[in-house]
Amino acid sequence: MIQAVDKPQPPSDDKRWKIVDATMRRNGHDRHALIETLHTVQESFGFLDEEGLRYVANSLRVPLSSVYGVATFYHFFTLRPPGAHTCVVCTGTACYIKGAMKIVETVSQKYKVRPGQTTPDGKVSLLTARCLGSCGLAPAVVFDGDVVGKLAGPQVAERIERWVKS
Repeated sequence: MIQAVDKPQPPSDDKRWKIVDATMRRNGHDRHALIETLHTVQESFGFLDEEGLRYVANSLRVPLSSVYGVATFYHFFTLRPPGAHTCVVCTGTACYIKGAMKIVETVSQKYKVRPGQTTPDGKVSLLTARCLGSCGLAPAVVFDGDVVGKLAGPQVAERIERWVKS
């Protein structure tokens, strides 16, 4: 005889959990939907917090350690709230050769932030990506979703400075 299992309750009554639940339901609450579900949580809330990880683990009947392992293994996921703006520097081969690391160094030094971190004021998150697929624009940087190419460190810092001053 199969025993009914109580469905875990969302961490809050925030309506965004309905979107997460819909993703899990669409995939039959199957553990193979873990990555897709984590993507939905991050798209809905901006990052993955402990409460969200626990809810996904309980809902998909996956050990919390496995959920945390997936969330920390894949570069796309973040466990911290993002800044108001994001600067993603491509570090793929073409961008690397054309100076991507100089851009990262310039931004890191000027704003006291390392890749994967957010400035103390919460205004800017500095991220890196292995490849943006924009090799013809190398070095390429994504500013809040807009890809801009053929930049140098000072140009990137200047653009970030506008965000910091706003």
